[in-house]
Amino acid sequence: MQREEFHLSDQELLQLADGEASGRDARRIRSHLAACPTCRARLRSLENAASDFARVRQETLDAKLPPADGPQAMLKARLAQLPESGAESSRRSKSWMLAAASLAAIGLSTALYLTVGVGRPGSVVFAAPRANLTPGAVVLLSREQVCSTERANNRPVPVSLRRRVFEAYGISNADARAYEVDYLITPALGGSDDIRNLWPQSYSSTVWNAHVKDALEEHMREMVCAGDLDLETAQRELAQDWIAAYKKYFHTDRPIGIPQ
Repeated sequence: MQREEFHLSDQELLQLADGEASGRDARRIRSHLAACPTCRARLRSLENAASDFARVRQETLDAKLPPADGPQAMLKARLAQLPESGAESSRRSKSWMLAAASLAAIGLSTALYLTVGVGRPGSVVFAAPRANLTPGAVVLLSREQVCSTERANNRPVPVSLRRRVFEAYGISNADARAYEVDYLITPALGGSDDIRNLWPQSYSSTVWNAHVKDALEEHMREMVCAGDLDLETAQRELAQDWIAAYKKYFHTDRPIGIPQ
């Protein structure tokens, strides 16, 4: 079997992410990651899931969960009771407890993702892009240049670029039919084809889906071309928070046509 067929385990990736890998193990893991895009993508996926869990918890679950220092303090106390020096089994016990705790958090984050919204079950929901991956990018066009042609559909994203977007978001094995690789800033308002302007947006797994954003883009282009909205303002608002822009310009807290 060729060496490149071997991949790091979830435990090894979690130990590195949590700073629990020993010096030798950490160097070995980092060396493998430098040469293995598959494991790098898995590490990003684990880190993003943990980050998303923290965000969702802060936004929606803090009032329903016990104080964070409760279960964390209990876990730390139990870990402290294990001998620091001694049998190899003690070190392994600590590693497995840390891995189990991290996986529990990731599992809850994943469960939340898979139950949000309506539509295709099992689709990972990306109603809005991750700012570190998709900050938005534009080409230097004036309002006159943008509005000199009729509104056209977004240009198709090449398959190779679509694949890179899915890999960046940690869903390389997802059903591509469930997503539109969408332009954060639509080309109809000067958005570019750069990967920094693309993200996988669900067609139906959330009410804030690709079809809703299309309606916003059409409306904002009409406002720009009518002189009612500055082009740079439209680009900035799409990049910063397109859902907030929808609520602002359609004067509603939910997509039009969605029951209250």
